[in-house]
Amino acid sequence: MNDDNILQNLSQNLLEILEDGEYYDITIEVVILRYIYGGVVSLNEYDVSNIIKILVSASELGLQELIILVQSYLIENKTEWIELNFNDVYQTSFENNCFSELQRYCNHLISKVPDKIFRLINLSSTSEKVIVSLIQSENLQIKVIQVWDYVLKWGYAQNPELPSDRKNFSEEDFNTLKNSLRQCIPHIKFYNLTSDEFLSKVLPYKKILSEELLDDLIRHFMNPSNRSEEDNSNHIDSNIITYQHAELILRWINTNRSNTYTSMLKRLIYRDTTDTTQKFKLLLRGTWDGFTPEKFHEICDGQSHTVTIVKVQDSNEILGGYNPIGWKSDNCYGTSEDSFIFSFKDNSNIENHILSRVKFELTATFNNNDIGPSFSGCDLTLRNNIGSCSLKSYENQIRETTGNFIVEEYEVFQIIGG
Repeated sequence: MNDDNILQNLSQNLLEILEDGEYYDITIEVVILRYIYGGVVSLNEYDVSNIIKILVSASELGLQELIILVQSYLIENKTEWIELNFNDVYQTSFENNCFSELQRYCNHLISKVPDKIFRLINLSSTSEKVIVSLIQSENLQIKVIQVWDYVLKWGYAQNPELPSDRKNFSEEDFNTLKNSLRQCIPHIKFYNLTSDEFLSKVLPYKKILSEELLDDLIRHFMNPSNRSEEDNSNHIDSNIITYQHAELILRWINTNRSNTYTSMLKRLIYRDTTDTTQKFKLLLRGTWDGFTPEKFHEICDGQSHTVTIVKVQDSNEILGGYNPIGWKSDNCYGTSEDSFIFSFKDNSNIENHILSRVKFELTATFNNNDIGPSFSGCDLTLRNNIGSCSLKSYENQIRETTGNFIVEEYEVFQIIGG
């Protein structure tokens, strides 16, 4: 190691740092001493909270090689823990410029999965910098009204003395909330709200908006030509896929293989485009509604033209399938010539995908009240939060392995319009 030149001054510094009430721990002391005098450290045997303490202690002692080693270990081996404890990790990473790798990784998470971070963070302890970064993210795939709700909740969490009911706010209370949200409000896309959303959710908080912004918004929403639904041209209410995924799926739907006149006409019309009037309407989300077959059939039976989207746990893999004929609970196969299943190996790269259209139309789907969405009973099937894929009725295997996998999240959408 290259830290031998600091050994003379290290002993006293080490005692001072490790005797600090926040970081003192005999475990940390042993790890640091082993590294200083032996040049090696094994982090596998320690829990992540202790590894964070080791990182902080290493920075206080100027052990640059150890700082790099610990950051790399956390990023490569403890991604799930980092996401679940994002507040603490983010705050720690920006307390010291030495933690540049951890800073970059936190910013990467904010950019790549802002929706997930929104769901995981503790609003009461989240910094303003994190909130602003999240609502600025171009990959944020939640509605503007949901962003507004999150921002309000964060403002309330920063000021627990505020009345829970806005109707009981004093002038001072509004000013308190306004001051807390002054850095957030400029980044909220109010003009993409519907008129109803603005009137019911934003206007009651008009006192926290600047006079200029409020006047502009009122003029905007009073104009009949602006009274339309939120512009969803680049939005889908999903925690798994982006609009780019949705656009590609619509293209697959609109260029199906059927030999009917209508289908051939669609292929002509939709060679390189999608119908902009078609929308993804969210019917079910596993983390909201549960993963049970009972809930799936309660919500989705009888719904035609549905797309099932599945996020595989501990990976970037996305699976899914399209069922145009509707789900049932009759313990029978469903016949369709237009069904297909698909996979994205990496959710950030839509080009890396497999499309597998139905080969044996009589067994395109399988309807059974003991399982969730099932394409042929084998090619893609969910049972609670366990999924499986094995080739049967479709052209291609959509996963490299045929074993079971754990479902982190799944969503069912209905394609409407068009």
